[in-house]
Amino acid sequence: MKKECPICGQPAAEGSPFCSSRCAYVDLGHWLSGSYRIPTNEVPEEDVDTDTQNPYTDGSSQESGR
Repeated sequence: MKKECPICGQPAAEGSPFCSSRCAYVDLGHWLSGSYRIPTNEVPEEDVDTDTQNPYTDGSSQESGR
């Protein structure tokens, strides 16, 4: 059973998920433009707290005597 090209639906070339180099480049363009996304549970970078305060101290500005 031959697989279909995910871009145009034509039969895919043997050993390739695409029927042509054009469809391969269209697919690459989708990845590079951000049209395709891989689901993740990570918090987007803009939502991450960027406070540079050391979480292991009480917040005082005293340095340890190292």
